[in-house]
Parts: sequence; C-alpha cells; structure tokens
Amino acid sequence: MEWNELLCGDRIRSIAKKEGSSDLRSEFEKDYHRIIGSASFRRLQDKTQVFPLDQSDFIRTRLTHSLEVSSFCKSLGQNISRKILTEIKDEKFEPSYQQDICDILQCAGLLHDIGNPPFGHFGETVIRQWFKENLPKLKVPAEGVFERIKGSGYVDEDGKVPLMEILNLQMQKDFYHFEGNTQALRVVSKLHYLVDEHGMNLTKGLLATIIKYPVSSLDVDKDSPDICRHKMGYYYADKDIFEDIEKSCGLNGRRHPLTYILEAADDIAYRTADIEDAYKKGKISYGLLVRELEKMAYADQSDPIYRQLIDTLKYRFGKGIEQGVNDPGEYAVQNWIIAVQGRLIYLATDSFAEHYKEIMDGSFGQELLEGTEGKHIVDALGEIAIKYVFNSEQILKIEVCADNILSYLLDRLVPAAIYYDTNIKSKPIDSRMISFVSDNYKRIYHIYSKGKSEDEKLYLRLLLVTDYVCGMTDSYAKRLYQELNGLT
Repeated sequence: MEWNELLCGDRIRSIAKKEGSSDLRSEFEKDYHRIIGSASFRRLQDKTQVFPLDQSDFIRTRLTHSLEVSSFCKSLGQNISRKILTEIKDEKFEPSYQQDICDILQCAGLLHDIGNPPFGHFGETVIRQWFKENLPKLKVPAEGVFERIKGSGYVDEDGKVPLMEILNLQMQKDFYHFEGNTQALRVVSKLHYLVDEHGMNLTKGLLATIIKYPVSSLDVDKDSPDICRHKMGYYYADKDIFEDIEKSCGLNGRRHPLTYILEAADDIAYRTADIEDAYKKGKISYGLLVRELEKMAYADQSDPIYRQLIDTLKYRFGKGIEQGVNDPGEYAVQNWIIAVQGRLIYLATDSFAEHYKEIMDGSFGQELLEGTEGKHIVDALGEIAIKYVFNSEQILKIEVCADNILSYLLDRLVPAAIYYDTNIKSKPIDSRMISFVSDNYKRIYHIYSKGKSEDEKLYLRLLLVTDYVCGMTDSYAKRLYQELNGLT
C-alpha cells in the first residue's frame, strides 16, 4: 500500500473546484465540518456509552466518547507520522502527509460510532438476536410480487414462501452479523440525505479508515487469527461503494493502516473512561480499585505492570492529600486515568512503528496494543469494569428494558416493511407503522431500489427498518415504545 493512494481525497460524487475560491481548507478539513454539522453526529449526545439514559452531566455519552477518541486519534497521528519521518524514514512518506493523517484520524474518531443503535453495544446484540430468531420464521405471499416462486416447492398451503428462500445467503448474514461499525459506512455514504443520495459525500481516505473489517458477512470468521475478519465491514447493499473506496485507496482487500490507529484510540478512550465514569457513579472507589489491582499483581507476580499501576495510583492519592483536595480518591483516579492514557498512547505509537512493514503490506492482523504492556493495562481495566459496572444491577435492568423496547419495535416494523412498496395487501397497522419511518430513509430506499429485482427490494426494505432503528436515540426509542403501548 502506498500513502499517496491511502490518503485519497476524492469523493464518491466528485465536486468541481471553483476557480478563485477563497476556501483554503484541505478536503479532509472539509470533512470535519460536514460531520460536526450533521444531525447524525448530534444524535450521539443521546446514545449510550456505558450508562443508558443517565441524567448526570458528567457521565459520557457516545458524543463525548467520540470527541475523546477523535482527540486521541489526532495525538496518535502526530506521534506516528513523526516517527515515520524521523525514525522509519519511509522515502515515500512526504512531510505534508502528517497533517492529512491527523485530519483524517480526527474525523474518523468522530464517526466511528455514528452507526450504533440505541442502548450501546447491547442494542447491536438485540438486533442480531432478533433476526437470528425471527428471519427463518418470516413468510411472504408468493402471489403477485414473488409469482416466480410458485411451483418451486417452497410455497406452503397458505400460498406463502419463507423469506429465507428469497434472500440470498449474504443478505441473510448481513442481519445475523449486524454491526454498528458496518452501519456507520451506510449512514455517512447514503442515509445522511442533505443534498442527494450520497450522504455526507466524504473523502474516500476517510471512508476507508472507518471500515474496520474489510470483509463481507460471508467472510466473517470470529476464530481467525486475523482480527480484520472478526466482523463484517459492509452490507451487500453497499458493496459497490466499498469496492470503489477499496480501489481508489489501493487496499486490495487489506485494512487501511490508519484503521489500526483509530481502533487503538477507541480502546484507550473507552477502557479508561469506563473506570472514571464508574467512580463517578459510585460503582468503584479508590480503595476498591487498589484492591483489584493488588489481586492482579499477586496473581501474576512476574509482570511488573500491575505494581506500576498501583504505585502510580497511590502516588496520585498522596498528591491529593498534600494539596488538600476534598476527595483525594477522586483526584487520584482522575489523574491516574490521564497518566494511563498517556502511557497507552506511547505504547500504541511504538507498536505501529515496530510493525510498520507488516501494517503497510497488509499482513498485520492484530491490535496495536497486542503483545505490549498496554494489552495488560486495557485487559485489567476491562476486567474491573465488567465486574463492577457491566454486571451491576442497574445496567442489567436497563438492558432488559432495552431488549423489550427494540424487540417490540422490530416485531412491528419488520412485517410492515415486508409489504411496503408492493402490491400485496397489508394490515392497516402496517401502513401506520411504516409511516413513522423517516421520509429521508424512505427516499433513500426508493432511489437505491429503482430497477432492482424484487428479491433485492425485499432486502432493502429490511435494511430500511434497521436504518430507522439505528437512527433512534435512547430517549426516542423509549418514548416511541411507551407511546405505542399507551404508557404515557
């Protein structure tokens, strides 16, 4: 892979440059302003990071998390670019690329969660599980639209045919492997309907960076040693866009090098933020954090990293007492988090430099922090968060509520979408349900379904549902559920 191709500033829809324009921004700087001004980005302020529907002004949302990831991305981009120039001395890496890399990564940090459904990663799980349980059960009348299937042996005594016999395997697996990461590409390249059907029409270098997994749902292999195959990166419906991006950036099936940096920034941000938010919520105390780290140090006495973490945390506590702060524990945890973040950024930078050749030839198949002391740090923080936050009664109760809300909406919306835009007579309730879907999303459906087969139109109508649900904020999903069930 070559940097001059990887940093592709072209867009899906080319824009003619005006002569004498006073706009001195680079294409990647223009991307930043398109993202910041979008409704999709603003909606992240009401989407879960860790604590769903939390009323605290301090606790992070997807918006504040994305801003932090963006900041870490830029820092990593600066550090890594400097190493490429001064230590690796890649002759094909021009000094001007440093700014482009920082701008792309800053934007990628803002976008990396823009496709996430309400209620965080648990929302993704609910959507996947719903389709795994229900898609095999769904049927549609063969009469009319699917007339060609009559006589195929798939039609039951009621004249209906299973959707599984209409949708091809990739279409089916798109829903079984549903991911917010995959939805992000769809949001920015299509669903953000402002000017036309090309969404935000961002640069291809940026779009390539946010595609974490350059494989389709057919090629997902969670057991593969190559992390690039653990999840899908694009829908069947967006294959043409993916292939255009891949060709323009010279990827040839490989992950964009900047994606490793984005992923590291995300890990650093959420692993450390989870601990700080948990402290603010009273789920973790200074003493408890010390005790948990002490247990890890005792269990693995050969690894000095745990003792270093403990010593740094205790040192910060002592500094808080010296300065006479009201809560030395809070002072210690917050300042310790900053120190840990700095250490992880340093380790990720070194790892990128160490594995530069494999990253650039596409053979690197792990996270940047893998094999470094940083992996021990993020794993330790993750274990503590799972034990005291994600398995807490408060979170579990809200996740049960989230399951009820999203399952109910899918129960009602999917049958309605199946009959939408067909000559098949549907129930009166179906037309009412489909009326709730954004006109913009329906417009995108009609644009991209034009001239398509009835099979693909059916698939696109199912995507219409996931598009609508993923666009919901936590509060909107909860409110819609309550209104439809007469609970308000």
